[in-house]
Amino acid sequence: MTIILNSKQIQHKIRRIAYQIYEANLGETEFILAGIEKNGYIFAEKLYQELTSVCSIRIKLCKVSVNKKNPLDEVKTSLSVDQYTNLSVVLVDDVLNSGSTLIYGIKHFLNVPLKDFKTAVLVNRNHKKYPVKADFKGISLSTSLQEHVSVSFDNEPVVFLE
Repeated sequence: MTIILNSKQIQHKIRRIAYQIYEANLGETEFILAGIEKNGYIFAEKLYQELTSVCSIRIKLCKVSVNKKNPLDEVKTSLSVDQYTNLSVVLVDDVLNSGSTLIYGIKHFLNVPLKDFKTAVLVNRNHKKYPVKADFKGISLSTSLQEHVSVSFDNEPVVFLE
């Protein structure tokens, strides 16, 4: 196991991404941070905490449930569609691997008229199967297909390579 980011480095990345999201939404009165369950939502909560300390824009947190074993299942959100219609949405996940989880999350939001749509990830890997990109990213890694990037948000958050 190789540590890629320690707790302090993760916090620095969260702060930087939060400022980038804030700058991208400067003209807005409200926007949505939609985190993909489980770690993506935890990452979205951490971004939310940082954002609420630096900006006065109203931010709503939304949990997005994508069945990673069967991504064609219906994607569910903790907010109703009318709560994010015509607003800016930032879809958040912890790691962008093949892009499948993010693309199915994006597909859900394509059925809704939005003002703007962006994606944010803590770790961007360069092994995508789908044409999806991260607008905001903490770190980009070129790893082999055999290596696995994991994020733990437990007591001492860490990003590691297995």
